[in-house]
Amino acid sequence: MSRPHVLFGFHAITVRMKTAPKSILELHVETARRDARMRGFAERAREAGIKIVDSDGERLDKMAGSPRHQGVVARVEAVRMPHSLDEVVENIEGPPLLLVLDGVTDPHNLGACLRVADGSGTHAVVAPKDHAVGVNATVAKVASGAAETVPYIMVTNLARTLTELKEHDIRIIGTSDDAEHTLYDLDLTGPVAFVLGAEGDGMRQLTRKTCDQLVRIPMSGAVESLNVSVASAVCLYEALRQRAKAAV
Repeated sequence: MSRPHVLFGFHAITVRMKTAPKSILELHVETARRDARMRGFAERAREAGIKIVDSDGERLDKMAGSPRHQGVVARVEAVRMPHSLDEVVENIEGPPLLLVLDGVTDPHNLGACLRVADGSGTHAVVAPKDHAVGVNATVAKVASGAAETVPYIMVTNLARTLTELKEHDIRIIGTSDDAEHTLYDLDLTGPVAFVLGAEGDGMRQLTRKTCDQLVRIPMSGAVESLNVSVASAVCLYEALRQRAKAAV
């Protein structure tokens, strides 16, 4: 049984209230904050039958491990998510769309990637256990609730996992600044897993070799590369655009 953990910030907790209100053990709100947003938030929590605890800012800072909690911190039980990538893939309806992150260790980047994945309908985000950040309170805050809706699967051997995805007829597309073809040259309406590396280092060599194809995102300005969450958004929403067009 997973131990209770902490969510903080209006967006992250609001999503949990919508998707699994009974998993919220208690909601701590800052006594000194009584503006309209807080009043409306607390009222929705009461309507959902959530226990509300008045707390001061210092206590909330300690609970969240950060002062950026907006005056709301919740102790919550873990929500049941798929435990394996096989479980995710077997339950996908339609062509799979996956995001693979190799070497992303910044929690703000992971949170933003999860938010993009949720918005684009991506079925899961995959990362290696040894070169990645796990989902913590900061990730959940930045993800604005997407950490509760998008499976984040950490695997022991990323190259082997990519090979196994190929056995499900999922095409592995890596992103690289030196690739010959651009993202917009590809048909993305079929099963796809995009692989993105961390800024600077990019994908590890073995990960790169395991990809079926490498593409680049066209860059017209002076900046040479995009933040990994922005690059993820460009790739995933291009796939979403093509699939929506093909469905018409």
